[in-house]
Amino acid sequence: MSYFIEFVLHLDRHLPELVEAYGPWIYGLLFGVVFAETGFVVTPFLPGDSLLFATGAIAHASGLSAPMLFALLFGAAFLGNTVNYAIGRFVGPRVFRAEDTGGTLHRLLNRQHLERAHAFFERYGGMAVVLTRFVPIIRTFVPFVAGAGAMRYPVFALYNVAGGVLWVGICVGAGYVFGNVPVIKNNFSFVALGIVAVSMIPMLVEWIKHKRKGQRG
Repeated sequence: MSYFIEFVLHLDRHLPELVEAYGPWIYGLLFGVVFAETGFVVTPFLPGDSLLFATGAIAHASGLSAPMLFALLFGAAFLGNTVNYAIGRFVGPRVFRAEDTGGTLHRLLNRQHLERAHAFFERYGGMAVVLTRFVPIIRTFVPFVAGAGAMRYPVFALYNVAGGVLWVGICVGAGYVFGNVPVIKNNFSFVALGIVAVSMIPMLVEWIKHKRKGQRG
């Protein structure tokens, strides 16, 4: 059992042997993992950025179709967020309104992660859907929070498409180009967070301006 858990949590490390063993079936496995990681608030522990990076590296080395991988993984990311949003619309308000009584719903959903995602979403709105694609764990909760907060679906879908394209494109593309560069391969999580940090600079500037205005007022 412990081996199975370790295997799932570090699927990106086992990807080469899986490609060798299952060939084209690996496309379905990758779709399922990315869909589950983004689509269900109870599975944020599944690999995300690192799996996409490893997928790009494997595509470069093994001959897997990079365009097919991009289309497939984007589809998984988009559909996952859409399902998560729909679940949020249905059960989210009950979670945020209810007291933590230790019931099944509260045991399955980490209230602390939800509240952090909610705070980020309230501050940055739709851009949170895009930026948190690059933030492990939080990215699994933001679509749920968007649904719970009754964000209009057409708006959510627009940011969902943008976030999915950037996330899959950057992570898979980086793996394809830099997959054999040890310093990037071994620190890709920090690279992804660096992308988020740069993306958030305009928000930081706006926040500083807002604070200064408040102090003057």
